[in-house]
Amino acid sequence: MHKHIILNNGLTMPAVGFGTWMLKGEAGKRAIREALSVGYRLIDTAHMYDNEGIVGQAVAESGLRREDIFITTKLCQTRAGYELAWQGIEESLARLQTDYIDLMLIHEPYDEALDMYRALSEAYHKGVVRAIGISNFNARQYLDFIGSCNVVPTINQVECHVYYRRKELQQALMTRGTQMQAWSPFTEGKKPIFQEPILQAVGQKYGKTAAQIALRYLVQQGIGVIPKSS
Repeated sequence: MHKHIILNNGLTMPAVGFGTWMLKGEAGKRAIREALSVGYRLIDTAHMYDNEGIVGQAVAESGLRREDIFITTKLCQTRAGYELAWQGIEESLARLQTDYIDLMLIHEPYDEALDMYRALSEAYHKGVVRAIGISNFNARQYLDFIGSCNVVPTINQVECHVYYRRKELQQALMTRGTQMQAWSPFTEGKKPIFQEPILQAVGQKYGKTAAQIALRYLVQQGIGVIPKSS
C-alpha cells in the first residue's frame, strides 16, 4: 500500500488525509484532534470552509511536531487576484499558526487563477508554501493553465470515487507531472457506497470494510484521498 505520494518537486505527501469541510467550533476542533490522534497526518482545509483557525489550534494542541503534519489549504474567489492571493496566503499562515503551509491550492478555475498562481509561485520560491497546485480543474482547463504557468502544479484535487473514476483526467495530469487527489472519495453520501455489493464482496474476501476497499482502490491507482468524517 502506498502510504505516501511523492510530488513533482520531491515533497512527500501522505496518501490518505482528513477532510475538514463543514467542521466548525469546539466539536470540529475535537474531530481534527481525534483524527491526528488516530494517525491522520494530512489535514485538508480551505478559506471557503472558514475553519483554518480550529485546524491551527488542533495542530498546536496535538503535541505533534509541525513537520510531522501535512497541512493543505485553498484560496477561494474572495482572494482572486495577485495582491489578494498574497493577502490570502498571509491570512492562512496566521490562522493556521504556522510559518509555512505544506500545500496550497487554487480552489476552483477562477478567471484570475493565473494571477493567483503567480503569488503562490512566489510564496513557493520563498519557502512559505512547500508545494502549490489547483483544484476542480477539468482536463481542458488544466492544459490551458499549465500552458501559461512556470511551476507545474503538484496536485489537482478533484471529485473522484469508484463511481466517477476520471481516468482520462488522471492520464492528462500524470503525463505532465501533476498528481490527482480525490475529494469526496465516499461520494459525500450521495450514493450508498458502503452498501455497494462489489465493495462488500471484496471487503469480505480481505477482512476489510467497503469503505476501506473504496479508498484502497484509489490509492493503489496513485490517487491521494481525503475522506471527511466528523
